Amino acid sequence: MEADDVSVREQIFHDRVRETIICVLLFTCLYILSYLIITHFKKNAEFVSDDSEDATVNRIALWLCTFTLSVSVGAVLLLPLSILSNEVLLSFPRSYYMQWLNGSLIHGLWNLVFLFSNLSLFFLMPFAYFFTESEGFVGSKKGVMGRVYETAVVLLLLTLLVLGIVWVASALLHHSTAQESLYDMWEYYLPYLYSCISLFGVLLLLLCTPFGLLRMFSITGSLLVKPRLLENVEETVSCALFEEASLSRKLTNGASCWINLNVEAVKRQFLRVQARRIALEMRRRASPWQRNLGYPLAMLLLLALTVVSVLMVCFHVLELLFDETAMPRGMEDPHLGTASFSMFGSLGAAVQVILILYLMVSSVVGFYSSRFFSGLLPRTQDTTLTQIIGNCVSLLVLSSALPVFSRTLGITRFDLLGDFGRYNWLGNFYIVFLYNIMFAGLTSACLINKVTWAVQRELMRAFGLHKLPLSVCRSTIPFKLLLANGLSKIQ
Repeated sequence: MEADDVSVREQIFHDRVRETIICVLLFTCLYILSYLIITHFKKNAEFVSDDSEDATVNRIALWLCTFTLSVSVGAVLLLPLSILSNEVLLSFPRSYYMQWLNGSLIHGLWNLVFLFSNLSLFFLMPFAYFFTESEGFVGSKKGVMGRVYETAVVLLLLTLLVLGIVWVASALLHHSTAQESLYDMWEYYLPYLYSCISLFGVLLLLLCTPFGLLRMFSITGSLLVKPRLLENVEETVSCALFEEASLSRKLTNGASCWINLNVEAVKRQFLRVQARRIALEMRRRASPWQRNLGYPLAMLLLLALTVVSVLMVCFHVLELLFDETAMPRGMEDPHLGTASFSMFGSLGAAVQVILILYLMVSSVVGFYSSRFFSGLLPRTQDTTLTQIIGNCVSLLVLSSALPVFSRTLGITRFDLLGDFGRYNWLGNFYIVFLYNIMFAGLTSACLINKVTWAVQRELMRAFGLHKLPLSVCRSTIPFKLLLANGLSKIQ
C-alpha cells in the first residue's frame, strides 16, 4: 500500500515538473518574440541617455512592457491551443509522445494567463507608467530607489481608491454580498473588477471587429496588385511617363518665374503622378497570375472568412433561443480527447482556429484605425515609452477578452476554463443574445456597404466615370446606370 502511495506521489511530482517546464519554455519563447517586437518599434533615444538613472528606469519599464505583451500573445493563443490539443488527442489517443498533452496542462495555462493578466493590468503597467513619470520625493535621496518608493506610494493610494470605488459599486448592486465580502479582496473584489474590465474589452471588440473586418479588405488591396477592367497597362504607363516628364521640365526650367504657391502646387502634382507611375510599373512587372488571380483570391478568402463568421453567429443566435447549453459558461475539467468541439470534426476545429485568429487580427486593425486610438499606432523606431505602455495595456485588454468574445459569439463550443468562466454577466441571457445580434448586424452592414461600393468604384473606373467633376458623387449615379453603360460599351 505504501509503495502504491509512493508511486502515485512520484507520478504527480513528475507531472508537475513536466508542466512547469513546458510553461516556462512556452513563456520564454513568447517573451523573446515580444522583446523583438517592442525593440523594433521603440525610440532608441530614450534608452541611450546621458542620465544613466533615466536610462535604467526606461529599461525596467521596457521589461515590464515585454512581460505584458507576452501575456497578451499567450491569451490570444489560449483557445487555438486548447482546440488543437483536443483534436490531436482525438487523432492519437494512445500515442506515447502525446501523454504530456492533457487537461491538467491546458487548465494550468488558462490559470496562469488569468493570473498574469491581472498582475500586468493592475500592478505592472500602472507601476511602469508611474515609475517613468516619478522623480522621487522632495528632500529624499535621489536615485532609482527613490523613484521606486514614490511609485509604490502612488500605486498604493491608487489601489485604495479603485477598491473603494469597486466596493461602492458592488454595494449598490449587491448590498448583502458586498458586506459579507468586505475583507475578501482576492476571492471577490479582484475577480469582480476584472469582470468589469473584461466586459469593457468585449464591448471594445464588438465595436472594433466589424470595422476591422471592413479595413482588412482595404489593407489587403493596398498590398496586392489590383486587376483593372478594360485597362491597357502599357498605354497608361506611357501617359504617366509623359505627364511626369512634362511636370519635371516645368519645375527645372520655369520655376524661377513662378510664385511660390504655383511651385508648391506643381511639386505636389509631380509627386502624385510619380507615385501613380510607380504603382503602374509594379502592375506591369507583375505576372498575369499575380495581376489577375492573386487579388481576387485574397478578396474571396477574406469575404469567405467574414461570411462564415456571420453565419456562425446567426446560427448561435438560433441556438440561444432553443438550447440552454449554448450559453457561455465555465468548466472545471476540460476532458480533452473525448469528443470534438466541432460538429465537422478536425476540419471544423481548424476553421474555428482560423476564425479566432482572423477576428483577433481584425479587431487590432479596427482598434488602430479608429480615430480615438489612432494616436497609439506604433511607428518603427519612433514609438515613445508612454505609447508602448498604452499599446501593451490596450492589447492586453483586447486579447484577454478574446476567449470570452469567441465563446459568446459561438465561434467555438470550447467552454471557458478557470476564472475566465466566473464573470457575472456571462449568465445573463439578454446581454449575450443582444451582443450576438449587434455583432451580426454591424458586420453584415459593413460587409454589404464594402462590397457594393467596391463594385461601383471599379465600374466607374473601368468606364471612365471617375473623371467626372467632383460635384457628381456616387450617390447621384444609380447602380443600374453603371451596368447599362458598361453593357453598351462592351457591345
